[in-house]
Amino acid sequence: MGPDRHKGAETEQPPAAGGRAATLAFALRQVVTGVGGLGALAHRWDPGTSRLTLEAVDGVAAGAASAWAELREEQDAPPARALRRGVLVQADGDDLGTGASRTLAVPLVGADGPVGTLSVLLGGTGGPDDVQLSFLRAMAAWAAGRLERRTGRPAHRAPGHELAVRSTKLTAALAEAVTVQDVVGAVGQCVLAPFGADGLIVSVFENGRLTRVGDVGYPQAYLARFEGPLIAGMPVTDVLRTRRPEFLESPARMYERYPVMTDMIRMGTSPKMAWAFLPLVASGRAVGVAVLSYNRTHPFGEEERSLLTTLSALVGQALERARLYDLEHARAQQLQSALLPRTLPRLPAAVAAARYLPAGRGEQVGGDWFDVIPLSADRVALVVGDVMGHGIAEAATMGRLRTAVRTLADLDMAPDDLLGHLNDLVSDLGEDSYATCLYAVYDPVGRTCCYALAGHPPPVFVHPDGTVHSPVVSPDPPLGAATPPFAVHELPLPDGSLVVLCTDGLIESDAQDAEQGLAELLRVLRRSAVRPARFSGADQEADVRGLAELCDTVVSELLPDRARTTDDAALLIAHTRALPADDIASFGLPDDPRAAGQARRLVRDQLSRWGLDDLSTTTELLVSELVGNVIRHARGPMRLRLLRSRLLTCEVYDGSLSTPRIRHATTTDEGGRGLQLVAALSRRWGARYLSDAKCIWTEQDIPDGSGPPEVRDRTR
Repeated sequence: MGPDRHKGAETEQPPAAGGRAATLAFALRQVVTGVGGLGALAHRWDPGTSRLTLEAVDGVAAGAASAWAELREEQDAPPARALRRGVLVQADGDDLGTGASRTLAVPLVGADGPVGTLSVLLGGTGGPDDVQLSFLRAMAAWAAGRLERRTGRPAHRAPGHELAVRSTKLTAALAEAVTVQDVVGAVGQCVLAPFGADGLIVSVFENGRLTRVGDVGYPQAYLARFEGPLIAGMPVTDVLRTRRPEFLESPARMYERYPVMTDMIRMGTSPKMAWAFLPLVASGRAVGVAVLSYNRTHPFGEEERSLLTTLSALVGQALERARLYDLEHARAQQLQSALLPRTLPRLPAAVAAARYLPAGRGEQVGGDWFDVIPLSADRVALVVGDVMGHGIAEAATMGRLRTAVRTLADLDMAPDDLLGHLNDLVSDLGEDSYATCLYAVYDPVGRTCCYALAGHPPPVFVHPDGTVHSPVVSPDPPLGAATPPFAVHELPLPDGSLVVLCTDGLIESDAQDAEQGLAELLRVLRRSAVRPARFSGADQEADVRGLAELCDTVVSELLPDRARTTDDAALLIAHTRALPADDIASFGLPDDPRAAGQARRLVRDQLSRWGLDDLSTTTELLVSELVGNVIRHARGPMRLRLLRSRLLTCEVYDGSLSTPRIRHATTTDEGGRGLQLVAALSRRWGARYLSDAKCIWTEQDIPDGSGPPEVRDRTR
């Protein structure tokens, strides 16, 4: 029901739990919900002027309600007729122009006579059923007491007043319930004590089976009776079949109605002495059952039976809505989980741990993501992002963006270029699509971290000496709202540093802004006495365990009450390792045909020093093709670089920005097969571009036991 349906003489909000009593306008809102009406109006009776004055409205526009702003006692309007007759009045037609098919009006009777009327506008052809009429009368009893207090008359409480108040509170709690557990909690809080009950079981009925979703005050041995297929002769079976409640005041009454229960009660598996089996009905079908139980015999009065029946109808509607929400939410979380990386790669230059934290409150999944992507030359891309909004659509958009980032990263794009392409993609999704992203590249050879931001919190770096800092930079707008180019930030990173990336859900909340949250993150990292030196790099398994523990510490400190969070959050912490100088070999090459032969000799000598003679022939052939390609199609200066880690990387740099392409040579062509040969001999190959040059690179697997000692140790 939108905000425009709550205009009227009184517009107070529902009471906070444990706060002041519910207002009359809020009670009307419950009447509209419980009876299935289009709107409701409450009038106050003034015997001095013999007039009914409009006191509160829900669901009726102010212009339409003004026709009944003041009514004389003798008028033919339904509220006036109900006041004169002292009984519920039903009138066909639509006096207010709201589209209603009929109006129900009931007098509000206080200690000294009538104090007003309550009217409900109904749509459709059918009228309210007995349960809805019972609820209407209960709410009328409460409204009468409310009007008495307003007029200063004695606050006499009509029969059922307290229970009516409780039904109002339950309706308010159910209106805010999102999940099935929320519904069970609302019933336990608002029904057990007010009705003197000691136990509660709520079960969902689906596909011919009962599934217990909540309970209070029952031994575990007895609870199994409320799960599984239905059994003939059980009260639960009858209640679900007939959709009528069953009230059993004592064990004797239980024996009489359901002999099959006799042994169960006498054996002591159930300590209860009275029961109310209430069907939970929604859309004309039984969706579950609620069982209230008592530790002593309990006579159920007519009014109590009527109210419990009414409340069970409200619980049934709320339970069905919550069950559908739980189902959709579970599917959305499965989708989101499938779109996030299941494991993070353990690379020579970095190992990482991450946490994704769904919102504790709220109705939808989010669009936060993280990733670790291996690049050429042992470089590592670290990514976090956040699609603005919540829902399945945002989760799907997150999956598209993560896939796009991996595709663009595989092309060895610089951070600013990558975000530029990502910005185009988000812009194409529509005017209301936005996302934030941080894309960082760690280079273990240059020992630098280069990154670009699009409306995202900055990274945090923890140096080996324990220094914790986050560079202060001017952020670019979010993806979808930015105008490239994006700013690129580069800083040196000592060997063994930690890189900490997160989304705003970790550091920003209703209680603090992003700047305060970032300061708290820095404080937590310092206070945790984390020293990257504890991550030796010699044992990646131990490194990952340490990073996971650090992630848990950060999360517990920054989000101590996760159940109350309203946004999802992602955290990624990576431990970086530089490539030792002994595993790097770089050589200049002349800009003439002799360069190919010189490159082969340099490769042969270097691989011999590294103990990789088995790779010499293949690598010589690869470097010869790469250098020859530069001589024929590009220009100098040329440079050769070899990197040894888990893989052997061979790089040839030149001064041209032209893009190498594999040609499909015919049988009569004399050339055009060089890059085909490169692709066939290498594990992977590609090109990346610098500001004034490019690099063609290849990767080959190093035989087990032939890699550098530090890499062999790291992978134990």
